[in-house]
Amino acid sequence: MNLIVYILVYPLIWLLSILPFRILYFISDCFYLLVYYIIGYRKKVVFTNLTLVLPKKTTKEIIEIQKKFYHHFVDVFIEMIKSFTVSKKEVYKRYKYPNIDFFTELYKDGKSVILLGPHYANWEWIMSVDSFVNYKGYAAFTKINNPYFNNKILKSREKFGTHLIQTSKLIPEIIYNQKNNIQSMYGLLSDQSPQLKKAFYWRNFFGIKVPVHTGGEMLAKKYNMNVVYMNVKKVKRGYYETTFSLITNDAPKHLDYELTDIFIDNVEKQVRKQPEYYFWTHKRFKHRDKAPE
Repeated sequence: MNLIVYILVYPLIWLLSILPFRILYFISDCFYLLVYYIIGYRKKVVFTNLTLVLPKKTTKEIIEIQKKFYHHFVDVFIEMIKSFTVSKKEVYKRYKYPNIDFFTELYKDGKSVILLGPHYANWEWIMSVDSFVNYKGYAAFTKINNPYFNNKILKSREKFGTHLIQTSKLIPEIIYNQKNNIQSMYGLLSDQSPQLKKAFYWRNFFGIKVPVHTGGEMLAKKYNMNVVYMNVKKVKRGYYETTFSLITNDAPKHLDYELTDIFIDNVEKQVRKQPEYYFWTHKRFKHRDKAPE
């Protein structure tokens, strides 16, 4: 069944992906009308999330942000499809790193890096960073059920040199790299809601107490890695800039959850500037009433 779905669907994805960006964004505008006005995909979730985090905004203002979000949301989906066939040259033109020299100096201390970021703007094309740094790049991902699509996604994303690795296999890879003195960079998108059974730490996010992922901090402390925050900015449609800032170069010295707090504070600050580019379809606050006393 997986093969049949792949044979039927992938040719359509491929045909879409080879189209020029200007045509793809026209298609995106059409899909926006379908997704927002007709299907109404997770509109209630998005509206609830925005209302929770932006309580001072009027209903009219929330709806305006919501519409901008759905425009961007469909754009990102289209950009993900484009990733199957997009050239390196095209991505380098559209996804810039103004302070990439930051890593040149950081690399000199001999440590590996935990690169933390949120699901904001376009997080797919961060894969291209591996072309500009000396680290061996990894991006943690969750394997999808269809192995044929999974392999295609891996191939398309790894053309820049970044290795996609299942979250469950990340720690063995870190141990191997450390034993063999391979300085590496491990990208983690750690802003979404963990499963309750894996929720070890609760804190306020936009004033709402929720469980947060602490894996990035745990890995950085245990294996003495630098922790870096990536801040993605949407310059204009289809164009992005990502800047980097150091959270710590001495992770083991920090108190428990201190690094996680710094990360979440950075996410909140970034989202407040332009909330329409955050991933609001995720039920980020679904556990807000379940915090242990």
